[in-house]
Amino acid sequence: MDTGTHIVMGIALGGLATLDPTVAASHATATSVLIATIAGSQIPDIDTVLKLRNNAIYIRNHRGITHSIPAVLLWPLLILALVYPFFPAANVLHLWAWTFAAVFIHVFVDIFNAYGTQALRPFTTKWVALGVINTFDPIIFGIHIVAIFIWVFGAPPGITFLTMFAVIIGYYFLRFYVRGKVLDEVRRIIPNATEIILAPTIKFYQWRIAAMTEEEFFVAKAIKTEVEILDRFKRVPVPETPVLEAAKHDKNLAAFLSFSPVYRWEMDEYNDFYEVRFIDLRYRSNGHYPFVAVVQLDLDLQPISSYTGWVFSEKKLRKKLSILPN
Repeated sequence: MDTGTHIVMGIALGGLATLDPTVAASHATATSVLIATIAGSQIPDIDTVLKLRNNAIYIRNHRGITHSIPAVLLWPLLILALVYPFFPAANVLHLWAWTFAAVFIHVFVDIFNAYGTQALRPFTTKWVALGVINTFDPIIFGIHIVAIFIWVFGAPPGITFLTMFAVIIGYYFLRFYVRGKVLDEVRRIIPNATEIILAPTIKFYQWRIAAMTEEEFFVAKAIKTEVEILDRFKRVPVPETPVLEAAKHDKNLAAFLSFSPVYRWEMDEYNDFYEVRFIDLRYRSNGHYPFVAVVQLDLDLQPISSYTGWVFSEKKLRKKLSILPN
């Protein structure tokens, strides 16, 4: 989920904690739990700072080790070590338990996005992405804001947020139901699909779709259960040519390939360099595919420039690569 949603989730969990008699009986415990649940709802995303280095490192590592099983166990201990000294009268066990809940819920809800997490590390580095909830879901965020306002205006926090979480759980089941209907329609239209990827959008009834058969890629969208195929491409395997093999050693393309499950590729030869482009098919926007990896190599197959990330025009891409084709 996005940062704002994780923050309001942390506040809501801190309010829910007042149902715990030990928390409710101690001002120090209640205050420290609220601080810790807000911190715990944020700390797995500390790897966002990697974006300051470059996109390749960010793509390879975001929602990786910081969302892993060892991290989920270690983050609460770190927060406890930072918060408890300011509240020595707080109950340590209950402070840890609610902090752990905040960290766990952060990682758990991220699994429902199309981006997903490597939540099962160290057992596997596979990305777990259910593709049910958009990274920012205005309904989930709005429900949290309403519940927080109700609390601010005097309602008991425990029952308020317990009711809120019950409503949100129901909303998740509804999203699974809607997704299932869309998936059934895609399977009807493309009966020989070997893989189907559904990505929710910010709009409740709209979905992005990428599907593949043995011979083709399909890019589509769904509004309610009406599926429209927007593009289709022949599925051409990436050949083991010297140019492409050299390009795969580039850190930006390697990061892209570690993250993207469905893509097509292009290769162009100019007067004095080659350009290899890989295009993620999951994120079509206004007829454009903005998530790409591009590698430029000289005629000796030495890297000249490369980039991976989101880019919404060819002009901006060229600026990032700092080279224009001849």
